[in-house]
Amino acid sequence: MDNHIAEGESAAKDLIIDIGKKLWTRGYVAANDGNISVRISENEMLITSSGVSKGYMSHDMIIRITIDGEIISPGNRYIPSSEFRMHALAYKERNDIKAVVHAHPPYSTAFAVAGIPLDKCILPEAILTLGPVHIAPYGTPSTMELPESIKEYIKESDAILLANHGALTLGADLLSAYLRMETLEHTAQISYLAINLGNLNVLTEGQIEKLMDIRSRMDITGRIKPF
Repeated sequence: MDNHIAEGESAAKDLIIDIGKKLWTRGYVAANDGNISVRISENEMLITSSGVSKGYMSHDMIIRITIDGEIISPGNRYIPSSEFRMHALAYKERNDIKAVVHAHPPYSTAFAVAGIPLDKCILPEAILTLGPVHIAPYGTPSTMELPESIKEYIKESDAILLANHGALTLGADLLSAYLRMETLEHTAQISYLAINLGNLNVLTEGQIEKLMDIRSRMDITGRIKPF
């Protein structure tokens, strides 16, 4: 492998490890839950291994595979996440997506279990960063049911709730995908608290239109494009 490519892959693995620790520390994953990937070429990605804690990862726990699931650089005794198909679908459906994070943050997952989408427009930051957050139908983990369940929603949103399962966020890079998971969980927690206070004050149609106009001028990293 070319030294420049090897250095880039090593840096990507470092960031996956760092994000895994953040997910685990914040309680967004428990035990061996969740998976993280980054697209490193048109047909290849790095993805976390099956059955490893995201809080205690090392380089050999991150596997280089093709979008179709062929293992290129295996770990010593690890195999790719069984949910790689869900990540692969995101990359196939959207060329702007370069990273995917799947986790089980408690408030977001609670909404997914309750069958309540986070599609009420209450926080400007969430509208700008995430777009509408729908609930994809339940799909059995590790099967084609799961990627098929998100296919309808993946094109219009950068965050999706997975019924009775967890959440998925997308980004132009690893940090963007992770930060969307933070925004999603923060929004879910605020929504839960507001509902329990007895009122969810939704923005007006005019206010939403202004925000959506700004969102239309943002790139996938969240930066506003110049006029």
